[in-house]
Amino acid sequence: METAMPLLTVSNLRTHFRTDDGGSVRAVEDVSFTLHSGETLAIVGESGSGKSVTSLSILRLLPSKRARNAGRIEFMGRDLLSLDERAMRHIRGNDIGMIFQEPMTSLNPVLTIGRQISETLRLHQGLSARAARERAIEMLRLVDLPAPEQRVDEYPHQLSGGMRQRVMIAIALACEPALLIADEPTTALDVTIQAQVLDLMRSLQQRTGTAIILITHDLGVVAETADRVIVMYAGRTVEETRTAEIFARPLHPYTRGLLATIPRLGSSLEDQAPERLQEIPGQVPSLRQPIAGCAFAERCSMASPRCRTEAPVFETKQPGHKVACHNVATGAPA
Repeated sequence: METAMPLLTVSNLRTHFRTDDGGSVRAVEDVSFTLHSGETLAIVGESGSGKSVTSLSILRLLPSKRARNAGRIEFMGRDLLSLDERAMRHIRGNDIGMIFQEPMTSLNPVLTIGRQISETLRLHQGLSARAARERAIEMLRLVDLPAPEQRVDEYPHQLSGGMRQRVMIAIALACEPALLIADEPTTALDVTIQAQVLDLMRSLQQRTGTAIILITHDLGVVAETADRVIVMYAGRTVEETRTAEIFARPLHPYTRGLLATIPRLGSSLEDQAPERLQEIPGQVPSLRQPIAGCAFAERCSMASPRCRTEAPVFETKQPGHKVACHNVATGAPA
């Protein structure tokens, strides 16, 4: 997989938002990564870390009057940032599908489920109304929605949260895209439905070879689903490696902090007093002002004076393991 040409290459992506007072919010700063066909890449971090903005920048779905993108996003040999809007409309939903965070707000409440799937197929595949409807039923069956012939004529409010999420997956995969971006696909779903949605995404990926970018804050979902992980903080990439490696040998202090916040099953039974949940002290710095050094320095117990004045380079510290940290030695044992 590593020797094949990447399906997606993001190079030095920067996304800044203009504010009403003439200032700028640096939502994404110099983010770079690659993705191959059939691979699942998870992007994790706190709310406001730039995960969703990165995914929306790839699809150029941010408001053009407010957002400014720079860098390069090369997808199947084409730089998406240089394409006109007509070319991007052909790519969205056809070559790149997206599952948004909240299906109830993403689905149109006045259109039937079948109509919403069919529109994508008619626009991108040129199918007739009858063929598109048959394909919509087929997609609902593919995502294991009960009674697809009945559901195709129902409206979003008639479905449960898990069913609506399956419909979103059906719409995103209707045209068999090469890349699927899933932004918090299991948020607000109970644990059983979460597992079903993740199993569905995995089985469909195995069947179609679709690459997946999974945006999430849930490290349990990452452990179950992803091949590689990118950790973002304050709009910057701070660590990237294989999933097993990130859990076994995290190198960046922020990643260690995230892993430490995961509740440990049975921990309250080991001692007389229940174990207190861990937290990362402090707050994410304002993205309205330039950050001179490491963005995590003010919250980091390992920070040195250098960390506050010099931004660390995101570089390979160990084979297949990139980190942006002054205090991790290149080639040092974990």
